[in-house]
Amino acid sequence: MKKVILAVLAAGVLTACTNNRQTTDNDMKQELTLTQEWDKVFPLSEKVDHKKVTFETQYGLTLAADLYTPKDAEGKLSAIAVSGPFGATKEQSSGLYAMRMAERGFVTLAFDPSYTGESSGEPRRTASPDINTEDFMAAVDFLSKQENVDADKIGVIGICGWGGIALNAAAADPRIKATVASTMYDMTRVSGNGYYDSEDKEESRHAAREALAKQRLADPKAMAGGVIDPLPDDAPQFVKDYYDYYKTPRGYHARSGNSNDGWRVIGTQAYANARFLYYINEIRSAVMIMHGEKAHSRYFGEAAYKYMVEGKAEGYNFIGKPNPVPENKQLLIIPNASHCDLYDGGYTELVGKGEAKNMIPWDKLEEFFKTNLK
Repeated sequence: MKKVILAVLAAGVLTACTNNRQTTDNDMKQELTLTQEWDKVFPLSEKVDHKKVTFETQYGLTLAADLYTPKDAEGKLSAIAVSGPFGATKEQSSGLYAMRMAERGFVTLAFDPSYTGESSGEPRRTASPDINTEDFMAAVDFLSKQENVDADKIGVIGICGWGGIALNAAAADPRIKATVASTMYDMTRVSGNGYYDSEDKEESRHAAREALAKQRLADPKAMAGGVIDPLPDDAPQFVKDYYDYYKTPRGYHARSGNSNDGWRVIGTQAYANARFLYYINEIRSAVMIMHGEKAHSRYFGEAAYKYMVEGKAEGYNFIGKPNPVPENKQLLIIPNASHCDLYDGGYTELVGKGEAKNMIPWDKLEEFFKTNLK
């Protein structure tokens, strides 16, 4: 009798496990309602084909994306996944990067991260170091399965806060053969230490943790952190730069958190307690960190580059070994460029008027990816 009971229980467990395996893929897929008309902050290039697509992550979330392909392209091409800035959408800077690189012969994918834009996930505008890193790796999964993509020739571009996430993804996933971090933030460092590490002390972090713990009970879905509006006359220059991009016709978008009511107050709580660039000194694939000379965020990129190559840098409390492949790493500083100049190239007048400054070095990006995706 005991053997019969055990056999029945085992069969039940096996059936449950089998049923789980059969339903997992279908359960992960979520139907999204996507905007089909062109609603980017930049015009569609005549040199590329464009279509909306979706793909699933290993966390069961469905991401919305724009797939850009060079017109009349033949054969299998190199591909690039693009995301950022943190709090932005694919209709803004990441879409522009993707379209411009498609003009230069790459299949490109600009995606909305989990919980943002047209992608799935509730509550809205929240974040996780793990989930956001997975977003990039899931984008690589999607591109690897496209008939016109060479799965051995895939890179990523991360802009602003997604520059740090791109580096973390490259450290985790050797399928990423080339990475560009443009005008990058290290979201874990700034969340835990404040700007310029001004709050890098236990007392400050403890006070922040207490405030976030209270916020979880008071109103966990409360929003904050959109670009300040109206803009104070005494605002720092980098805040004025953010306003000029996110709050004016130059870059405003209705689905962008940065353009509107911001991010969940507790949405980056996990970032403050993590340091996700720990293993970037072990990235063997090619990396270019690109920053503006006058960017307030420049210290993030310079420190990340130094740690990636040497295994130690100011602002990093941990020390690792020097990179085993330092020769394919580079730091590119763009003369006279601000942080937001690398969102869209920048303009000589407010709200995207005047002459285009063309601060994004498209030729260098093309050369970097063609050299390292071969």
